[in-house]
Amino acid sequence: MSCQSDLSCRAGCGACCIAPSITSPLPGMPQGKAAGQPCAQLLPDMRCAVFGRPERPDFCGGLRPSVEMCGDSRDSALVWLTRLEAMTAPASSPDGGRI
Repeated sequence: MSCQSDLSCRAGCGACCIAPSITSPLPGMPQGKAAGQPCAQLLPDMRCAVFGRPERPDFCGGLRPSVEMCGDSRDSALVWLTRLEAMTAPASSPDGGRI
């Protein structure tokens, strides 16, 4: 999901720390996090407490702000990332397990 972009993160957004699921461990969330759940490392100002640190998950480091992903507002970014999460989630079997 890495995009080449000269965009910077939008102040006060944090959409990429909320919308996607993270399956790898991260500080404060050893089992990862569910989609739609704010990351334990999301600061009150909506910045990442482990940005640029080795314990930051590779998934997070691969996200790069782009016009497509970020849109023109925080709400646009949340919608886009939530839709991407749904489109890339593993399929579930009829008994609720993962296929």
